[in-house]
Amino acid sequence: MRKFTVGKNQDGLHVVKASVMAFPQLRTADLYHALKRRDIRIDGKKVDKDIAVRAGSEVEIWLPDSLFEKKAGTGAPSKSAFTIAYETKGLLLINKSQGLAVHSGKSTGEDTLIDLIRKETRFREAELCHRIDMNTGGLVMVAKNKAYLDAATELFRNKLITKRYNAIVIGTPGTGEPVACDDGVIMYEVKAFLEKTKSGNVYIHDVRQPGDLEIVTRYRVLKTYEAGDDRPDLSELELELVTGRTHQIRAHMAHLGYPVLGDGNYGRNKSNMEFKTAMGTRLRHQQLYSTQIRAGKVPQGNLHGDISGKCFKISPEYELDFKGLKVKD
Repeated sequence: MRKFTVGKNQDGLHVVKASVMAFPQLRTADLYHALKRRDIRIDGKKVDKDIAVRAGSEVEIWLPDSLFEKKAGTGAPSKSAFTIAYETKGLLLINKSQGLAVHSGKSTGEDTLIDLIRKETRFREAELCHRIDMNTGGLVMVAKNKAYLDAATELFRNKLITKRYNAIVIGTPGTGEPVACDDGVIMYEVKAFLEKTKSGNVYIHDVRQPGDLEIVTRYRVLKTYEAGDDRPDLSELELELVTGRTHQIRAHMAHLGYPVLGDGNYGRNKSNMEFKTAMGTRLRHQQLYSTQIRAGKVPQGNLHGDISGKCFKISPEYELDFKGLKVKD
Protein backbone atom coordinates (compact mmCIF):
# COMPACT_ATOMS: atom_id res chain seq x y z
CA MET A 1 0.00 0.00 0.00
CA ARG A 2 1.13 3.54 -0.78
CA LYS A 3 -0.55 6.83 -0.05
CA PHE A 4 -0.22 10.47 -0.99
CA THR A 5 -1.73 13.81 -0.14
CA VAL A 6 -3.46 15.58 -3.02
CA GLY A 7 -1.57 18.72 -3.97
CA LYS A 8 -2.86 21.98 -5.37
CA ASN A 9 -1.83 20.94 -8.88
CA GLN A 10 -4.03 17.84 -8.53
CA ASP A 11 -7.07 19.60 -7.10
CA GLY A 12 -10.19 18.67 -9.06
CA LEU A 13 -8.54 15.83 -10.99
CA HIS A 14 -10.07 12.38 -10.98
CA VAL A 15 -8.44 10.01 -8.53
CA VAL A 16 -6.89 7.80 -11.25
CA LYS A 17 -5.11 10.70 -12.94
CA ALA A 18 -4.02 12.18 -9.60
CA SER A 19 -2.65 8.79 -8.57
CA VAL A 20 -0.64 8.45 -11.77
CA MET A 21 0.80 11.91 -11.17
CA ALA A 22 1.82 10.80 -7.68
CA PHE A 23 3.13 7.40 -8.80
CA PRO A 24 4.04 7.52 -12.53
CA GLN A 25 4.99 3.84 -12.55
CA LEU A 26 1.38 2.79 -11.94
CA ARG A 27 -0.72 1.55 -14.83
CA THR A 28 -4.11 3.19 -15.01
CA ALA A 29 -5.59 -0.22 -15.81
CA ASP A 30 -4.42 -1.45 -12.39
CA LEU A 31 -5.95 1.62 -10.73
CA TYR A 32 -9.22 1.07 -12.55
CA HIS A 33 -9.32 -2.54 -11.34
CA ALA A 34 -8.44 -1.36 -7.82
CA LEU A 35 -11.47 0.92 -7.91
CA LYS A 36 -13.71 -1.98 -8.89
CA ARG A 37 -12.33 -3.94 -5.93
CA ARG A 38 -12.74 -0.89 -3.62
CA ASP A 39 -8.99 -0.95 -2.97
CA ILE A 40 -8.63 2.84 -3.12
CA ARG A 41 -9.55 5.03 -0.18
CA ILE A 42 -9.99 8.78 -0.02
CA ASP A 43 -9.69 10.17 3.51
CA GLY A 44 -10.22 6.64 4.81
CA LYS A 45 -13.38 5.99 2.78
CA LYS A 46 -13.38 3.24 0.15
CA VAL A 47 -14.42 4.39 -3.32
CA ASP A 48 -15.39 2.41 -6.42
CA LYS A 49 -15.68 5.24 -8.95
CA ASP A 50 -13.10 7.52 -10.58
CA ILE A 51 -14.26 10.58 -8.66
CA ALA A 52 -12.59 13.98 -8.33
CA VAL A 53 -10.23 14.63 -5.44
CA ARG A 54 -9.54 17.83 -3.57
CA ALA A 55 -6.27 19.38 -2.37
CA GLY A 56 -5.40 18.17 1.11
CA SER A 57 -7.22 14.84 0.85
CA GLU A 58 -5.27 11.66 1.57
CA VAL A 59 -5.45 8.89 -1.02
CA GLU A 60 -4.52 5.31 -0.11
CA ILE A 61 -3.85 2.82 -2.91
CA TRP A 62 -3.95 -0.80 -1.80
CA LEU A 63 -1.92 -2.44 -4.55
CA PRO A 64 1.19 -4.67 -4.41
CA ASP A 65 4.45 -2.79 -3.88
CA SER A 66 5.82 -4.26 -7.12
CA LEU A 67 3.32 -2.23 -9.15
CA PHE A 68 4.78 1.01 -7.79
CA GLU A 69 8.22 0.17 -9.09
CA LYS A 70 9.63 0.98 -12.51
CA LYS A 71 9.74 -2.06 -14.76
CA ALA A 72 13.29 -3.19 -15.33
CA GLY A 73 14.76 -2.37 -18.74
CA THR A 74 12.01 -0.01 -19.89
CA GLY A 75 13.61 3.24 -18.74
CA ALA A 76 10.10 4.71 -18.50
CA PRO A 77 6.97 4.24 -16.45
CA SER A 78 4.37 1.85 -17.85
CA LYS A 79 1.01 3.25 -18.80
CA SER A 80 -2.41 1.80 -19.33
CA ALA A 81 -3.90 1.76 -22.78
CA PHE A 82 -7.04 3.66 -21.77
CA THR A 83 -9.10 5.11 -18.95
CA ILE A 84 -12.76 6.02 -18.76
CA ALA A 85 -12.75 9.80 -18.51
CA TYR A 86 -16.56 10.17 -18.48
CA GLU A 87 -19.53 7.84 -18.58
CA THR A 88 -23.14 8.60 -19.50
CA LYS A 89 -26.20 6.41 -19.83
CA GLY A 90 -25.17 5.17 -23.26
CA LEU A 91 -21.59 6.37 -23.80
CA LEU A 92 -18.05 5.94 -22.58
CA LEU A 93 -15.71 8.88 -23.16
CA ILE A 94 -12.39 7.09 -23.32
CA ASN A 95 -8.99 8.68 -22.76
CA LYS A 96 -6.80 6.62 -25.10
CA SER A 97 -3.03 6.37 -24.80
CA GLN A 98 -0.84 7.13 -27.78
CA GLY A 99 0.38 4.15 -29.78
CA LEU A 100 -2.87 2.19 -29.53
CA ALA A 101 -4.98 1.58 -32.64
CA VAL A 102 -8.68 2.17 -32.03
CA HIS A 103 -9.76 -0.60 -34.41
CA SER A 104 -8.28 -3.40 -36.50
CA GLY A 105 -6.50 -2.44 -39.70
CA LYS A 106 -2.80 -1.72 -39.80
CA SER A 107 -2.29 -2.97 -36.25
CA THR A 108 0.19 -5.76 -35.61
CA GLY A 109 -2.32 -8.25 -34.31
CA GLU A 110 -2.34 -6.78 -30.81
CA ASP A 111 -5.56 -5.84 -29.08
CA THR A 112 -7.07 -2.58 -30.29
CA LEU A 113 -8.88 -0.03 -28.14
CA ILE A 114 -12.30 -1.48 -28.85
CA ASP A 115 -10.98 -5.00 -28.13
CA LEU A 116 -9.65 -3.90 -24.74
CA ILE A 117 -12.85 -2.08 -23.81
CA ARG A 118 -14.90 -5.20 -24.55
CA LYS A 119 -12.49 -7.34 -22.52
CA GLU A 120 -11.77 -5.06 -19.56
CA THR A 121 -15.17 -3.48 -18.93
CA ARG A 122 -18.66 -4.91 -18.62
CA PHE A 123 -19.62 -3.44 -22.00
CA ARG A 124 -19.12 -6.46 -24.25
CA GLU A 125 -21.14 -4.90 -27.11
CA ALA A 126 -19.30 -1.56 -27.14
CA GLU A 127 -18.86 0.16 -30.50
CA LEU A 128 -16.66 3.06 -31.65
CA CYS A 129 -18.59 6.22 -32.54
CA HIS A 130 -15.61 7.71 -34.43
CA ARG A 131 -11.88 7.15 -34.88
CA ILE A 132 -8.63 8.90 -34.07
CA ASP A 133 -5.13 8.04 -35.27
CA MET A 134 -3.16 5.37 -33.45
CA ASN A 135 -0.50 7.88 -32.35
CA THR A 136 -2.99 10.54 -31.28
CA GLY A 137 -3.99 10.36 -27.64
CA GLY A 138 -7.11 11.53 -25.87
CA LEU A 139 -10.87 11.37 -26.06
CA VAL A 140 -12.73 8.78 -28.10
CA MET A 141 -16.50 8.41 -27.90
CA VAL A 142 -17.65 4.81 -27.51
CA ALA A 143 -21.27 3.61 -27.52
CA LYS A 144 -22.25 0.91 -25.03
CA ASN A 145 -24.23 -1.03 -27.64
CA LYS A 146 -25.57 -0.85 -31.21
CA ALA A 147 -28.69 1.17 -30.30
CA TYR A 148 -26.59 3.86 -28.63
CA LEU A 149 -24.19 3.77 -31.60
CA ASP A 150 -27.03 4.45 -34.04
CA ALA A 151 -28.19 7.39 -31.92
CA ALA A 152 -24.64 8.78 -31.76
CA THR A 153 -24.20 8.35 -35.52
CA GLU A 154 -27.30 10.49 -36.01
CA LEU A 155 -25.72 13.25 -33.92
CA PHE A 156 -22.50 13.13 -35.95
CA ARG A 157 -24.47 13.11 -39.21
CA ASN A 158 -26.36 16.24 -38.14
CA LYS A 159 -23.14 17.97 -37.03
CA LEU A 160 -24.21 18.05 -33.38
CA ILE A 161 -20.88 16.71 -32.12
CA THR A 162 -17.80 18.95 -32.21
CA LYS A 163 -14.29 17.63 -31.63
CA ARG A 164 -11.35 19.74 -30.52
CA TYR A 165 -7.68 18.89 -30.18
CA ASN A 166 -4.58 20.35 -28.57
CA ALA A 167 -1.22 20.17 -30.32
CA ILE A 168 2.32 21.45 -30.11
CA VAL A 169 3.44 22.67 -33.53
CA ILE A 170 6.66 24.07 -34.90
CA GLY A 171 6.39 27.82 -35.48
CA THR A 172 3.48 30.17 -34.88
CA PRO A 173 0.68 30.20 -37.47
CA GLY A 174 -1.32 33.32 -38.20
CA THR A 175 -3.02 32.49 -41.47
CA GLY A 176 -6.75 32.02 -42.11
CA GLU A 177 -10.01 33.89 -41.66
CA PRO A 178 -11.26 34.70 -38.13
CA VAL A 179 -14.55 32.94 -37.34
CA ALA A 180 -16.72 32.57 -34.25
CA CYS A 181 -17.25 28.94 -33.20
CA ASP A 182 -20.54 27.69 -31.77
CA ASP A 183 -19.37 28.41 -28.21
CA GLY A 184 -18.20 31.92 -29.07
CA VAL A 185 -14.48 31.10 -29.24
CA ILE A 186 -12.72 32.99 -32.05
CA MET A 187 -10.48 30.85 -34.23
CA TYR A 188 -8.75 31.11 -37.58
CA GLU A 189 -10.37 28.96 -40.26
CA VAL A 190 -8.24 27.47 -43.04
CA LYS A 191 -9.44 25.48 -46.03
CA ALA A 192 -7.74 23.19 -48.52
CA PHE A 193 -8.29 19.95 -50.46
CA LEU A 194 -7.14 16.50 -49.40
CA GLU A 195 -6.07 13.68 -51.67
CA LYS A 196 -5.92 10.15 -50.25
CA THR A 197 -4.20 7.59 -52.43
CA LYS A 198 -5.02 3.90 -52.61
CA SER A 199 -1.91 3.21 -50.52
CA GLY A 200 -3.28 5.44 -47.76
CA ASN A 201 -0.93 8.39 -48.30
CA VAL A 202 -2.44 11.85 -47.83
CA TYR A 203 -1.58 15.00 -49.80
CA ILE A 204 -2.95 18.52 -49.36
CA HIS A 205 -3.65 20.86 -52.30
CA ASP A 206 -4.62 24.52 -52.36
CA VAL A 207 -6.52 23.96 -55.61
CA ARG A 208 -8.96 21.07 -55.92
CA GLN A 209 -7.70 18.13 -57.95
CA PRO A 210 -9.92 15.31 -59.29
CA GLY A 211 -11.01 13.12 -56.40
CA ASP A 212 -9.99 15.60 -53.69
CA LEU A 213 -12.13 16.19 -50.61
CA GLU A 214 -12.49 19.65 -49.08
CA ILE A 215 -11.05 20.06 -45.59
CA VAL A 216 -11.82 22.81 -43.10
CA THR A 217 -9.71 23.23 -39.96
CA ARG A 218 -9.99 25.86 -37.24
CA TYR A 219 -7.28 26.79 -34.73
CA ARG A 220 -6.18 29.35 -32.21
CA VAL A 221 -2.78 29.88 -30.62
CA LEU A 222 -2.83 29.28 -26.86
CA LYS A 223 0.89 29.81 -26.10
CA THR A 224 4.11 30.35 -27.98
CA TYR A 225 7.42 29.08 -26.62
CA GLU A 226 10.92 30.35 -27.36
CA ALA A 227 13.19 27.30 -27.39
CA GLY A 228 16.61 28.94 -27.73
CA ASP A 229 19.83 27.15 -28.75
CA ASP A 230 18.98 27.82 -32.42
CA ARG A 231 15.88 25.64 -32.08
CA PRO A 232 12.61 26.80 -33.68
CA ASP A 233 9.83 28.37 -31.63
CA LEU A 234 6.93 26.11 -30.67
CA SER A 235 3.24 26.92 -30.25
CA GLU A 236 0.43 25.16 -28.47
CA LEU A 237 -2.74 25.22 -30.54
CA GLU A 238 -6.35 24.41 -29.87
CA LEU A 239 -7.90 23.04 -33.05
CA GLU A 240 -11.44 22.29 -34.13
CA LEU A 241 -12.33 19.91 -36.94
CA VAL A 242 -15.11 21.17 -39.18
CA THR A 243 -14.46 18.24 -41.51
CA GLY A 244 -12.88 15.05 -40.22
CA ARG A 245 -10.65 13.56 -42.90
CA THR A 246 -7.77 11.10 -42.63
CA HIS A 247 -4.76 12.71 -40.89
CA GLN A 248 -6.42 16.09 -41.43
CA ILE A 249 -4.79 18.08 -38.62
CA ARG A 250 -1.30 16.69 -39.15
CA ALA A 251 -1.33 16.97 -42.93
CA HIS A 252 -3.07 20.36 -43.04
CA MET A 253 -0.82 22.03 -40.47
CA ALA A 254 2.29 20.64 -42.15
CA HIS A 255 1.04 21.96 -45.49
CA LEU A 256 0.69 25.40 -43.93
CA GLY A 257 4.28 25.19 -42.65
CA TYR A 258 3.54 24.40 -38.99
CA PRO A 259 3.88 20.63 -38.55
CA VAL A 260 2.94 18.86 -35.35
CA LEU A 261 6.00 18.24 -33.20
CA GLY A 262 6.99 14.58 -33.13
CA ASP A 263 5.09 13.67 -36.30
CA GLY A 264 7.30 11.35 -38.30
CA ASN A 265 5.07 11.31 -41.41
CA TYR A 266 4.32 14.96 -42.12
CA GLY A 267 6.70 16.66 -39.70
CA ARG A 268 10.33 17.74 -39.75
CA ASN A 269 12.61 15.03 -38.43
CA LYS A 270 15.46 17.47 -37.72
CA SER A 271 13.21 19.59 -35.50
CA ASN A 272 11.66 16.53 -33.90
CA MET A 273 15.13 15.37 -32.84
CA GLU A 274 15.93 18.73 -31.21
CA PHE A 275 13.30 18.28 -28.49
CA LYS A 276 13.21 15.64 -25.75
CA THR A 277 10.86 14.13 -23.20
CA ALA A 278 11.09 14.94 -19.50
CA MET A 279 13.22 11.77 -19.16
CA GLY A 280 15.72 13.00 -21.76
CA THR A 281 14.66 10.56 -24.46
CA ARG A 282 13.47 11.33 -27.97
CA LEU A 283 9.78 12.03 -28.54
CA ARG A 284 8.01 8.76 -29.27
CA HIS A 285 4.75 10.20 -30.59
CA GLN A 286 3.26 13.27 -32.23
CA GLN A 287 2.25 15.90 -29.67
CA LEU A 288 -1.43 15.79 -30.58
CA TYR A 289 -4.38 15.03 -28.30
CA SER A 290 -8.13 14.84 -28.65
CA THR A 291 -9.08 16.99 -25.65
CA GLN A 292 -12.69 18.07 -26.06
CA ILE A 293 -15.98 16.64 -27.31
CA ARG A 294 -18.99 18.97 -27.26
CA ALA A 295 -22.61 18.11 -27.93
CA GLY A 296 -25.13 20.54 -29.38
CA LYS A 297 -28.83 20.48 -28.65
CA VAL A 298 -29.82 16.83 -28.89
CA PRO A 299 -33.23 16.35 -30.59
CA GLN A 300 -36.08 14.97 -28.53
CA GLY A 301 -36.28 11.21 -28.84
CA ASN A 302 -32.55 10.67 -29.37
CA LEU A 303 -31.11 8.23 -26.81
CA HIS A 304 -28.34 10.70 -25.90
CA GLY A 305 -30.51 13.46 -24.52
CA ASP A 306 -28.44 13.37 -21.32
CA ILE A 307 -25.43 14.92 -23.11
CA SER A 308 -27.37 17.77 -24.73
CA GLY A 309 -25.31 20.96 -24.52
CA LYS A 310 -22.54 19.29 -22.51
CA CYS A 311 -18.80 19.54 -23.04
CA PHE A 312 -16.35 16.79 -22.06
CA LYS A 313 -12.74 17.86 -21.56
CA ILE A 314 -9.37 16.42 -20.61
CA SER A 315 -5.91 17.95 -20.49
CA PRO A 316 -3.27 16.94 -23.05
CA GLU A 317 -0.50 14.69 -21.71
CA TYR A 318 2.44 15.95 -23.74
CA GLU A 319 5.70 14.01 -23.68
CA LEU A 320 7.60 17.21 -24.43
CA ASP A 321 9.91 18.51 -21.71
CA PHE A 322 8.87 22.15 -21.28
CA LYS A 323 11.86 22.87 -19.03
CA GLY A 324 14.02 25.45 -20.74
CA LEU A 325 11.19 26.71 -22.96
CA LYS A 326 10.26 30.34 -22.37
CA VAL A 327 6.68 31.48 -22.88
CA LYS A 328 6.63 34.45 -25.23
CA ASP A 329 4.36 37.43 -24.57
